[in-house]
Amino acid sequence: MTLDLVNIRRALHQIPEIGLEEFKTQAFLLERIAEITAGKDFVEQRTWRTGILVFLNGSAPEKTIGWRTDIDGLPIVEQTGLEFASTHEGRMHACGHDMHMTVALGLLNELVQTQPKNNILFLFQPAEENEAGGMLMYEDGAFGDWKPDEFYGLHVRPDLKVGDIATNTATLFAGTCEVFITFKGKGGHAAFPHEANDALVAASYFVTQVQTIVSRNVDPIQGGVVTFGAMHAGTTNNVIAETATLHGTIRTLTQDISLLIQKRVRELAEGLAMSFGIEVDVQLKQGGYLPVENNPKLASELMDFFSAEEGVNLIDCLPAMTGEDFGYLLNKIPGVMFWLGIDTPYALHHPKMSPNEAALSFGVEKISHFLKMKVNQ
Repeated sequence: MTLDLVNIRRALHQIPEIGLEEFKTQAFLLERIAEITAGKDFVEQRTWRTGILVFLNGSAPEKTIGWRTDIDGLPIVEQTGLEFASTHEGRMHACGHDMHMTVALGLLNELVQTQPKNNILFLFQPAEENEAGGMLMYEDGAFGDWKPDEFYGLHVRPDLKVGDIATNTATLFAGTCEVFITFKGKGGHAAFPHEANDALVAASYFVTQVQTIVSRNVDPIQGGVVTFGAMHAGTTNNVIAETATLHGTIRTLTQDISLLIQKRVRELAEGLAMSFGIEVDVQLKQGGYLPVENNPKLASELMDFFSAEEGVNLIDCLPAMTGEDFGYLLNKIPGVMFWLGIDTPYALHHPKMSPNEAALSFGVEKISHFLKMKVNQ
């Protein structure tokens, strides 16, 4: 069966949906999967909420290889001006998941033509952007006896050319942790500060002091990021604020450093609250957004394969401080994630991000060669 990858991608691009609400996306994917796998008696299928699992039983299986794609969109108003722009108001595939899904369908189409020796699982995973869908599926036992022995996946990258594949043998994406902090003091009149307890001042001290965590508690070779991007306190100029709320993020390249920074953020907030005589509530939400740590052996194998593949420019790249929920699955199952170049001037999550669709046929051709090697070893 020949797939029109461009038309599939454009159809998916028009129906972006937020995580765990990907109902139209799931229906579209199920239709395409049914067409691709028709008459193949070695194929089984399951759904999990809005996710889909397609399992190709091997003829003499010794292991299961997994390929994962994410399927959700973002709450962004599209500004590409494309004829096939999003038809869902306030929703856009600005992170390239429409490209990811299309490549996955193309890979399924290639791998299903002949029954492989080993098993292969294709995972169409919901809620990468907002609810760590990979973690939810894993913890809910969605894989069952289809749990892979090795897991692979890609993410498109705008600043790389079509033909570029980039990864490394260590960390590809940072782990992220969302931070919510509320300081609660005692409100009052600005003219009588001694009768109040200013939450805004305490929160301000915290924002300045929290910068010392990375500079003084984290090994400089390891690195990390602590950013508070939102602070809300008070109502007007002459009223002392009773509460102050902060919303921030922690990003690290290893889980050990993430836990260290989380511990220090909590300790610093609680210490400052005590010194100011106010209350504080600290909420740390990491969920399934662990660092994407490639398995060194499997990553070396993948990099060697693509280095020898004609037409591929393999790049050994540095990690990025962006987050990806595939890190949770790679924390449970050894595997590799890599970048696929899409050559566009706009960054991921930008309302004008528009990939070069030539990456679709390139990705399907080259990655299918790798997967066929893996399942027939």
